[in-house]
Amino acid sequence: MKNISGLRGHSVAVIGGGPSGLMAAETLMQGGVQVDVYDAMPSVGRKFLLAGKGGMNLTHSEATEPFLSRYGARRSRIAPLLDAFGPQSLRDWAHGLGIDTFVGSSGRVFPTDMKAAPLLRAWLHRLRAGGVRFHMRHRWIGWSESNGIRHLQFSTPEGERSADTDAVVLALGGASWPRLGSDGAWTSLLAQQGVSIAPLQPANCGFDVGWSEHFRTRFAGHPVKAVIAGFTDRTDCTIRRQGEFVITESGVEGSLMYALSAPLRNEIAATGSAVVFLDLAPGKELQRVVDDISHPRGSRSMSSHLQSRVGIAGVKAGLLRELAPAEAYADPVRLGAAVKALPLRLVAARPVEEAISSAGGVAFESLDEKLMIQSMPGVFCAGEMLDWEAPTGGYLLTACFASGRSAGAGVLTWLERNIHIAGAESENSGLR
Repeated sequence: MKNISGLRGHSVAVIGGGPSGLMAAETLMQGGVQVDVYDAMPSVGRKFLLAGKGGMNLTHSEATEPFLSRYGARRSRIAPLLDAFGPQSLRDWAHGLGIDTFVGSSGRVFPTDMKAAPLLRAWLHRLRAGGVRFHMRHRWIGWSESNGIRHLQFSTPEGERSADTDAVVLALGGASWPRLGSDGAWTSLLAQQGVSIAPLQPANCGFDVGWSEHFRTRFAGHPVKAVIAGFTDRTDCTIRRQGEFVITESGVEGSLMYALSAPLRNEIAATGSAVVFLDLAPGKELQRVVDDISHPRGSRSMSSHLQSRVGIAGVKAGLLRELAPAEAYADPVRLGAAVKALPLRLVAARPVEEAISSAGGVAFESLDEKLMIQSMPGVFCAGEMLDWEAPTGGYLLTACFASGRSAGAGVLTWLERNIHIAGAESENSGLR
């Protein structure tokens, strides 16, 4: 983006130092304005760094259509953001920071060293070199007003302070992992200004099941691999995903459950529970499983028989014992049906504080196409604080980066338009 020389001398505040806030700051910096980034934590990008500890999944390589489908009901709102700054743009941007990427076997895109810290360091170096100023331990607490002018208010270790800027980008995150700074406290501040906000809910979350003491004690922490999870909602829409998940003390979590978390959460909210059907032997047809179970087992125990003939052992065998009725073990047809469609009843989503991300936030209907709050000129929003959600796999980060880019560009357009309007009014007044 080229510098807009007419914007020099103008200042913009970015509140929130996650990926969306930093991308907004970079876009604004490139546009020629003075940028001040404020964050409540001692350093920026803390959730970004933690998310990258297991391998920094930047984006995904799949085709546009399936990629966009990951955003569900908010697809039409996210699509324009990704048109302007999508997965390939994100990879090119990372390359510009000296970070090469590669596509993993799952289609996910990672930095070659799999780490978030080198990317963040290079990014912050570029931002600081470009004149971006960072203000840490500055918790935004709203606005004050004097002489008809609104001032940003911050709580700092030295007490409250105010700041005056020409525009502001709010990139405050959702309500997941609040210890890293995103605690959702901003919802009341914007609600007081009349902004429409959907309640924050857990997304990419685990679920409670209510295991027996025997199963919980033996299998909590164990991964369940190579399974298919199927779920049919109240509208008869069926979703099937293959992957893996982990048994927890209270239920289940992990990538397979995260991929289904939105419809599962909504079903539980509407009816009190949601039933997922697990295919424990996805490589075999039902009849093959029934035939294998029906094969004479001689003196072998049923557990040994299932392991040798069907490949059901360990935590999968434990799940079958936990969830299938005892009488099914005497009927190969019923037991085979349980292996291929084992009902797992989920009774509650885990709290939003434990979730990977959150759903809900500032309603898109409150924003214009540039992500500015329509009732608050000059105030823009970006990132997870907007009302959208997506599964893990690079989709979350990609949309956060894209929304930050869009909000920053929106500020530049708004400032430029206001300068032209002010100039025209000045000229007209001089002609009177």
